[in-house]
Amino acid sequence: MLYILFASLLFGFLIAIHEFGHFIVAKLCGVKVNEFAIGMGPQLLKKQGRETVYSLRALPIGGFCAMEGEDEDNDDPRSFGRAAGWKRFLILIAGAAMNFLTGLVILLCLYASAKSFVVPTLSGFAEGCPAAEQGYLQAGDEILSINGHRVLVYDDVGTLLGRGNGETADLTIRRDGQKLKLSDVPMALHDYTENGQTVRRYGLQFTIVPATVSARLSTAFKSSLNFARMVWFGLEDIFSGAAGVKDLSGPIGIVDTMSSVGNASSSWQEALLNLLYFGAFIAVNLAVMNLLPLPALDGGRLFFLILNA
Repeated sequence: MLYILFASLLFGFLIAIHEFGHFIVAKLCGVKVNEFAIGMGPQLLKKQGRETVYSLRALPIGGFCAMEGEDEDNDDPRSFGRAAGWKRFLILIAGAAMNFLTGLVILLCLYASAKSFVVPTLSGFAEGCPAAEQGYLQAGDEILSINGHRVLVYDDVGTLLGRGNGETADLTIRRDGQKLKLSDVPMALHDYTENGQTVRRYGLQFTIVPATVSARLSTAFKSSLNFARMVWFGLEDIFSGAAGVKDLSGPIGIVDTMSSVGNASSSWQEALLNLLYFGAFIAVNLAVMNLLPLPALDGGRLFFLILNA
């Protein structure tokens, strides 16, 4: 129950921070904001500012930023509809930008205590690895892309190979400062023995580097970009038939998943870290999904704004 509450509050926070992005940029652009609310439903508290009502509402499931002339045109020169096109563009994109920034900040906080990172540079191979035995790969090779998709972080290697044909992959690597393109590299999962146990692996071993300040910043930013790319992979799977619309999750499904993540953790400290990491993933997902050119989303309004321009 505690994890459900935490997940609900976190999800509500991500929606509220999205609306705060619209609010703060609207104010900076001189657009009149009638009300900025944290939460939904009946008002619990409110304060009348110089022109904006600031309110706290009963249900902690988001918030809203009610701008003058947002849904219909009027004669107010400071209404949203009468603002310059570039100002409306900035206001509309600000919500997604705040979600992406929130995900990035969460990752930076999580990585602040990291001692090291695994990077997609090969340090060696398991005995019998076909890619090494057949002369395709060498220790020291940095994997840059797999099947045309850039490798941003170490986790991408398994993800991108898993999206391939299961037998071979086309790789771009950096070796001794030179970029090389390798076609049909054998990349099937095989049984290997590690610490006396049989595991299925690709047979690749990767380099561990110290978590310097620049490494933390780079890993957090690349992880955020990778989260965004996962949305496109999901949409690609839906359109290709590899996944169905039933696999999509709404707010209730997200909260349920976050609760499961918490319950599967071995301690409350681990649960907190896992939930925050998942929260960063959801924050970036919200940013990308909100920019899709659909009528109910900011992306749809941006699409028509650009079309009209």
